[in-house]
Amino acid sequence: MFSGLSALVIEDVADGGDAVVVSARTRDVAVPCPVCGTPTAKVHGYHGRTVTDVPVDGRQVVVRLRVRRLVCPVSGCRRQTFREQIPGLLERHQRRTVRLVGQISQVTRELCGRAAARLAGLLAVPISRSTALRYLRRLPLPQQAVPRVIGVDDFALRRRHRYATIITDAETGRRIAVLPDREAGTLESWLREHGSGVEVVCRDGSATYAEAVRRALPDAVQVSDRWHLWHNLCDKVQLEVRAHAGCWATINPPRPGGVREQTTLERWNKIHDLLGQGVGLLDCSRRLNLALNTVKRYARMPEPQALRIAPTYRPTLVDPYRDHLRRRRAEDPAVPVTHLLEEIRELGYTGSANLLVRYLNQGRAEGDRPVTTPRHASRLLLTDPDNLRPKETTLLEKIAAACPEMTALADLVRRFAALLKPAEGNDVKLTEWINTARAVDLPHLRSLTNGLEIDRAAVHAGLTLPYHNGRTEGVNTRTKRIMRQMHGRAGFDLLRHRILLP
Repeated sequence: MFSGLSALVIEDVADGGDAVVVSARTRDVAVPCPVCGTPTAKVHGYHGRTVTDVPVDGRQVVVRLRVRRLVCPVSGCRRQTFREQIPGLLERHQRRTVRLVGQISQVTRELCGRAAARLAGLLAVPISRSTALRYLRRLPLPQQAVPRVIGVDDFALRRRHRYATIITDAETGRRIAVLPDREAGTLESWLREHGSGVEVVCRDGSATYAEAVRRALPDAVQVSDRWHLWHNLCDKVQLEVRAHAGCWATINPPRPGGVREQTTLERWNKIHDLLGQGVGLLDCSRRLNLALNTVKRYARMPEPQALRIAPTYRPTLVDPYRDHLRRRRAEDPAVPVTHLLEEIRELGYTGSANLLVRYLNQGRAEGDRPVTTPRHASRLLLTDPDNLRPKETTLLEKIAAACPEMTALADLVRRFAALLKPAEGNDVKLTEWINTARAVDLPHLRSLTNGLEIDRAAVHAGLTLPYHNGRTEGVNTRTKRIMRQMHGRAGFDLLRHRILLP
């Protein structure tokens, strides 16, 4: 039961109610002087120490220990007397045994301050959150060499206000360093001091990190992460799909125009009529009582239909009875809503009459499918065709054939997805893809090609080399969990120490 106290001589064990009290003393053996190292067993006096050991049977274990004060036999030694220590069991000025401190430190490492203090109290080791964090700070950080391939990414200390930089081993995910900001000078200084053996740096599209790596390690290969390349493409594709909603929205069932659509059409006609008469933008805003930026936005629109976006409808309780409603309205266009409500309630409908009326007024009972939204259309374009259901494949074909631009967009998405599997020759295929994208009237996609050209070398490395920043992103996810545990109350030094612990 007290095997951890084998370095002591146990004289008595007593029941102290909430605690088990152990009386012990040190062994009568020679101890080396901490200054000169000369062994001695000459006793000058005795001292008592009260320390806590790991609990037994859900109760604290209190050790009342008698230690010796010994005399150094060397006359010229700076320490004439000294108190003996028990290596591996008890350290100087410590009120808990080494093994109990180790257990508390590991609990704090996983749960941080307040949660660790609560759990330790349940385990019969009462400590405060400050004590738990103090033990956490004492855990030693691993001293390891900087690897050949590193990953660099940022994470938010306070979103939209303060950010920090984390550096990891891109191949194993091991945390290497945490920098207090994401400035180029900070990363450059760290790379100049520690990055002598770094050959490959994986990063996102940050121009700040790219410049810092270029200045500190001009010979290192920078690799742009493929996930970020695909994410940037997804954003541009959604913008293009939204801009061409007037083309592919024709596959949706007809629906009545809303108040917003009518207002948009009226404003567009009024503004363009005035502009056609030679009236200036500022004068138009005064005559129509509109903001100048609103007038400029309408003036740039070639057609008002470009603003018509398919609405987003959530699944409702009426969806299972769409076929019945469509068939009944086709047989009798003047059928009352109350009759339809009674019919579908007999079929199992449990919703309200207002839900059915709104469903019919939106025109959702007239088509074979719910209204397609820009987000849904984008998802179909960006999903692997092998993962689509047959009806989704049919809808995708209709969307892609809506206009030449949508057809070209679908083809470009498929070709870019093929490039995300690293292989030799992908750099040449990327050049062909950029030339094709620039030849099509897709302005949002053209802005993506401009960004690829600016970071061309890193993009080529990302599409041809097997390295990526995925493990760094995983470390960032773990870092966010650590910050939630600390509830934002930890300073940067403690947070950095907690992140770097293995």
